[in-house]
Amino acid sequence: MVKKLLLTSLLLNFLISFSQEVVNSTPVSLKKNRDIFQIVNNEKKEVTLFISDKEKVKAIRLNEQMKISDSMSAPRPDVKKYASMIGYNINDKNSRLYWSSDNFKEISSQFYDFDSKTITNQEYALTLKDEKVLQRFSKDNAFYLLTVVKKSNILKLYIFDKDGKQEEKSIELKDFHFYTSVYKRTNLYGVLEENLLPYEAPFSLKYITPENLTSITDGAFKRKCYFDGKEIVITIDSNIDYTQVIILNLESYTGTEKLLKHPIIQAEFRSELNSNSFYSDKKLYQIKTSSDRLYLNVKDLNDTILKAYTAIAGKPIEFKNSEINQEGGDFFGPKRVLENSSQFIRKLNNLRPGLSCYHIGSNTLITIGGVSAQQQSAGQVTANQYGFIGALVGAAFFSPTMDNFNSYAGKKVVKIEGLFDHEDNHIQGDLKPLAFDKIRTFFDDNKDVSSQTLFKMESVYYLGYYDNKTKEYTIRKFFD
Repeated sequence: MVKKLLLTSLLLNFLISFSQEVVNSTPVSLKKNRDIFQIVNNEKKEVTLFISDKEKVKAIRLNEQMKISDSMSAPRPDVKKYASMIGYNINDKNSRLYWSSDNFKEISSQFYDFDSKTITNQEYALTLKDEKVLQRFSKDNAFYLLTVVKKSNILKLYIFDKDGKQEEKSIELKDFHFYTSVYKRTNLYGVLEENLLPYEAPFSLKYITPENLTSITDGAFKRKCYFDGKEIVITIDSNIDYTQVIILNLESYTGTEKLLKHPIIQAEFRSELNSNSFYSDKKLYQIKTSSDRLYLNVKDLNDTILKAYTAIAGKPIEFKNSEINQEGGDFFGPKRVLENSSQFIRKLNNLRPGLSCYHIGSNTLITIGGVSAQQQSAGQVTANQYGFIGALVGAAFFSPTMDNFNSYAGKKVVKIEGLFDHEDNHIQGDLKPLAFDKIRTFFDDNKDVSSQTLFKMESVYYLGYYDNKTKEYTIRKFFD
């Protein structure tokens, strides 16, 4: 038995190490307060990494093989004025990087022209009068800053095009139906202003990128947004009876409202129920829970049910492919496996429930789970306890994919995973390790790294990090 376990362990370690490889490593001398930002140009199959410290920005262009094809350096914009890199757009094969002040009223752009080897700086002043900044989006030729106007149903977009020109567009959501979580009539500002702490602060709007694996921490947000370059989709689940979907068209600058109902569950108090949703492939995946029931519905945006699944406490959950896993909270160490559906459904409903969808080929991996509020400082959690890198990251960066690795630190999480085909029929069988699992294993074994970023080109994940010992920036690739 011991020999079998040893052989299994050696084989597993071999497979994990073989599943990732170094594709590039370059010497970079960086000081403290490092930022990292990447621009993925899928059309050209290129990536530009911007690695910054408090004095300079180094732009490194990588080809499809992640080999350096070009590089440039520039002074970092005023540290006291511009706090961080917030977005980008692309002009042919050249890149424009955007920086902003903490309140977003001052924006600076750096245009990196690799042909002429010149860097052009441009500054913008945004009034943002009676506005709250909600989110920012980057896609190829444009960079967007989304705000909501105080006490109104008006959203504003500040748009920066590939030539550095800036314009404003207002979208009034006239005749939309806005209610708080307790059915009090309000406006859009009032819905976004609602305090959902300890989980969500007022005006939080979580940016979800479904092409990457989304953690339950992010999937559990009640106010989420999705962006594909043509439209921004906002989903609001603060009311347990329905999901409100707001679709912003980025060509006509108009808004469309959809209201998708959740199933009715009888309960003595509304506080005994919970619900949430996840938007993927023009469909809405909704869950609703009580202490003894879990409903999973797949709907089109006309509120038509395409598939429906139910789990009842005490009975097997027929649509899961994984064990019922718990990690964090009062249980320290490896994952704990819960024994039955009753435990899972009860814990799911008592925590902050959420779900996420992730494509594996033509199939969809659906993760359903619940997450607690922050229980302790992420700095007190080791990577080994949770398999994440929350305790390791010391640099500021904008990488939604990377953020998913930090999200479970200091929280209690319970979850299951199920695999479904393109028509959302459940598929029986075991799940194979994903790229994210292999990356977690890498970080468990490599702790003296910083300035991490993670991005995806086509079906491959690329992990970039600064090796504090060798003073090199290294890129590895991982596959699902």
